[in-house]
Amino acid sequence: MRSLVARALRGPLALPLVLGVVASGLLGCGGHTERTLKMRTALDHGDANGAIRALNEELEVKSSDDLPKSVLGDEALLVLDRGSIQQSLARFAASKKDLEVADKAIDMLDLAHNAGDSIGKYVFSDSVGRYQAPPYEKLLINTLNMVNYLETKDLSGALVEARRLAVQQRYFRDSLKEGDNAILGLGALLAGFAFEKSGDVDEALRFYDDALAFGPFNAVKTGVERIYPRGTYRTKRLDGAAKPGGDGAAGAELPAPGGERAGTDDSGEILFVIGYGRVPHKIAERIPIGLALTLYAHYMPPSDRALAMDLATQGLVTWINFPTLGQGQGDYANPTCKLDSGWVELEQVVDVSHEVRAQWKKIEGQIIVSAITRMIARFAVGRGIRAASGEKSAIGLIASLAAQGTLTALDTPDTRSWETLPARVTAARVRVAPGKHTLSLEARGFHRDQVIDVAPGGWAVVSLMGLR
Repeated sequence: MRSLVARALRGPLALPLVLGVVASGLLGCGGHTERTLKMRTALDHGDANGAIRALNEELEVKSSDDLPKSVLGDEALLVLDRGSIQQSLARFAASKKDLEVADKAIDMLDLAHNAGDSIGKYVFSDSVGRYQAPPYEKLLINTLNMVNYLETKDLSGALVEARRLAVQQRYFRDSLKEGDNAILGLGALLAGFAFEKSGDVDEALRFYDDALAFGPFNAVKTGVERIYPRGTYRTKRLDGAAKPGGDGAAGAELPAPGGERAGTDDSGEILFVIGYGRVPHKIAERIPIGLALTLYAHYMPPSDRALAMDLATQGLVTWINFPTLGQGQGDYANPTCKLDSGWVELEQVVDVSHEVRAQWKKIEGQIIVSAITRMIARFAVGRGIRAASGEKSAIGLIASLAAQGTLTALDTPDTRSWETLPARVTAARVRVAPGKHTLSLEARGFHRDQVIDVAPGGWAVVSLMGLR
């Protein structure tokens, strides 16, 4: 047998045999997570500028204002990550540019139609192809870009993002049946604020009504109380939020639709939006085939299940490779916000990490099944090579194993994801007197200190993303 192996190593099968041996012991090196390792390490140390430098190096650009020659596949995600970090550094114009360019280069993963094929491509897609984003990532591109526009008081741009978000939200609810995802509430809060400040009261109330479906947020109730008398759009949730105390107390009277503006004083408002931590990103994983079949065989067609169990019983296949979610960051952090000499009470609007894991759990079984199915296909290729060489041929056996190992090496799980999303987002809405105000925000070691000037009846949005 040794002489046969030696002959194979000197012959035309040498390269595929070596590849097969390597593949049989390794999970597949490289991939997107290695390209983002320096970025994540820098963020873990609170070095956002260092993270951007690492991304610029991967993108092969000289500055954070430059875009790569091609924004496709990995590059689109790297630009998206850079956009998030630019936002954390209050570089809102640069963040807008990155998010919008990446948005055009990223497709939404369709889990509602032809789900099996979609999952397969999601698990093992070509890393140079267009990235298939899970729906929540597409929602958050428009949501976070609204923050950029509101920070720079560009209401027209914020309204464009709000309308794009509305289209995504309808698809999310109607086609994907994901109406309970709290990420929708964050987008609705920001969209409602944008329409309120633009003077479109009824559209603002519609978005605020959507946001109230995810909780009685003070930032939303404050807006409802302020504009409810001027609007005509009504729902039970809005009625409850508009009553004194915002709790829908019995006996409280509501103003008639189309009335005068509530609060005619010249006070202004500040909306604070603070995100912190980072969501779990995708990593490559491997588990014994026996364990995978024990946990997920019921997802498979009977014929595939029988073949997979037969291969496992014979010991011909021992492991399967697939993507899974790693650890998130910042689960127990407490961001702070100080306005002049007092502290502002922040409330959590969305636990993004929870929504990421919840959506992943819904497709996890299909992901494992896709990995097993591809493993069966690899074995079929190997059996075909062995049959062509003769069932009793040692060279045929070696070629078969080499082919299977090579295909395993090429079948590396796709670990691409938007890694710089905040794990949680909090908000607060505060009435302030006209004039200058000193602000101090902190989250996970990221700070933002500045003085802002609020005009009579004016407003401001102030954000911080502590991506650590």
